[in-house]
Amino acid sequence: MAKGEKSSKTARKSGRVRKVNAVAPGPVWTPLNPSDSDRPAGDVAKFGSDSAMSRAAQPEELAPAYVFLAAPVCSSYINGGVLEVLGGPTG
Repeated sequence: MAKGEKSSKTARKSGRVRKVNAVAPGPVWTPLNPSDSDRPAGDVAKFGSDSAMSRAAQPEELAPAYVFLAAPVCSSYINGGVLEVLGGPTG
C-alpha cells in the first residue's frame, strides 16, 4: 500500500478530510512595489500592464478568492484546486 493511500484511508476512517486548495494570483500591487531596488522607476509604473486587465490587481480584489475557498458553504466540494485570479484570459 502506498503512503498516500494509507493517509487517505486514515482520513476517511476518522471522518476528517484534509482539503488543499490554492489561489494563484497574477501581478498584485502592494506598497512594496516601488521599493524594489532592482527595477527602474519606469518599470515600476508599468507593473502589471501586460496582464489581461492592463494593470496590476489590488489586494482587495484578490481577497474574495481566499474567502471563497475558506468558506465551507462555498467550497465544500472543492479539493486539490488552483483558483487562478488573473483578471481575464491569458495566453
